[in-house]
Amino acid sequence: MTAKGSLPAAAGSVVVPYGHVVGNEKWRGSEMARRLQGKTKLIFEDGLGLVDFHLSNRICVLYISEADLVAGDEFKRRLVRFRNASSLGGIVIVEKTPISEQYFSAVQKLVVLQLGMVLLPVANQEEASQLITQLVREQSKDHTSNPFLRKQCSQLAEATVFRTVQQIPGVGKTKALLLLQQFGSIHQICNASVKELELIVGPTVAQQIHTFLGS
Repeated sequence: MTAKGSLPAAAGSVVVPYGHVVGNEKWRGSEMARRLQGKTKLIFEDGLGLVDFHLSNRICVLYISEADLVAGDEFKRRLVRFRNASSLGGIVIVEKTPISEQYFSAVQKLVVLQLGMVLLPVANQEEASQLITQLVREQSKDHTSNPFLRKQCSQLAEATVFRTVQQIPGVGKTKALLLLQQFGSIHQICNASVKELELIVGPTVAQQIHTFLGS
């Protein structure tokens, strides 16, 4: 499922009642919609543009299916357009299956390293609906200040970045931790010179990192 030709709604322009999910009309009748309706309050709206689901007025979900990954680069253009045009916080949910797994590392690099968004892999729409329901339930615990979802997204982003850095050739868990401790953010790692990286991980891995992030 891929939205084409329209831009995402601006932050605050979609009003999401607490405990609800606002879904793009294109999802009506889908397995995802049926499962969400059994667990939370789902309402549909036209005009959500590139967004699939709004979890709050400022946090939304963009869903990338197995079919999207296999079909080509349209989903990449969609994500870039969303990030360039929107002030919303985006969570990208991606179907990671035996068929789509070969594309997953490239998606991680785009979503986390280049676009700075949260990426969460799921096996199917059932698992995605469970994840969305969990986020909605957590954010509705505080009806006044609603701080949780922003904190949750931050934690998810940090964990995703850490996992992604580990996937860089030659890095692994220990070097990923050292790199993030030294440079403070994924963007600083991307901008670091080979010599700066060498001080942390040695010349061989430094070159691998520089090649991977610069490709």
